[in-house]
Amino acid sequence: MSERPSRLLKAKLAERRALLVPGVPNALTALIAADLGYEAVYVTGAGVTNMSLGMPDLGLITLSELAEHVRAIREITELPIIVDADTGFGNAVNVHRTVKVLEHAGASAIQLEDQVFPKKCGHFEGKEVVPLDEMLPKIRAALDARTDPDLQIVARTDARAIVGIDQAIERAAAFIEAGADVTFVEAPQTIEEMRAITSRLSAVPQLANLVVGGKTPVLPQPALREMGFAVALYANVALQSAVKAMQGVLSALLRDGSLDAVRDQVASFTERQRLVQKPRFDALEQKYRS
Repeated sequence: MSERPSRLLKAKLAERRALLVPGVPNALTALIAADLGYEAVYVTGAGVTNMSLGMPDLGLITLSELAEHVRAIREITELPIIVDADTGFGNAVNVHRTVKVLEHAGASAIQLEDQVFPKKCGHFEGKEVVPLDEMLPKIRAALDARTDPDLQIVARTDARAIVGIDQAIERAAAFIEAGADVTFVEAPQTIEEMRAITSRLSAVPQLANLVVGGKTPVLPQPALREMGFAVALYANVALQSAVKAMQGVLSALLRDGSLDAVRDQVASFTERQRLVQKPRFDALEQKYRS
């Protein structure tokens, strides 16, 4: 890939074609997404927390843990990487460092949200948001911190659950005024609310987060494209699918003492090695042995 991932992502967002972006909680999931032909991936804070710590999405992950995952994913793919940085790990000064660290790790876009720390999953109850005069400096700090002008700053608001869709959209408009490249109104609850987001915030690309079992209608890509969304984000569908598959196979193994009933649900040894590019490492070993 000759074009810088951040510039490529910026161009894709400008098309507003509801680009399908899967959440990847680790490097293996990113490899699978790239192998299947996805055009970008999303490092999900919830997914990394669930998969790596076995804990819920309650702001428990640290910046260093998140950056480690981003670096691992950047090492194995040239796809654009959108990174969920939660609340930025502190105030505007912390956000400044967060952007520096994540850009250096390989982020193509960094998402910041306006929840009170410790944040909660956008589809949990009991959320709170910070005042605008606390969130806007974070956006300005993020813009100042980036060294790549194409690095996209995605500003998310969780205000829909607290003050309703109109005020949430007004808050996102203030984010745009502060310089956010993309805005993300989390958890609209009706199709009408989703249409209001794209029509009233048309100045910059918009992101729709589709959560299986969440509050937002899970619409097909053509419908989201028609509304004008730039990204159709499935932040944790890979994680939820993996959980379901692991539960099924491990339950059968425990019940039967064998994999006979579920062998077709287990990736082959050969496929596993192909995904992690073992032949490339074999070739390196042979090269340096010679």
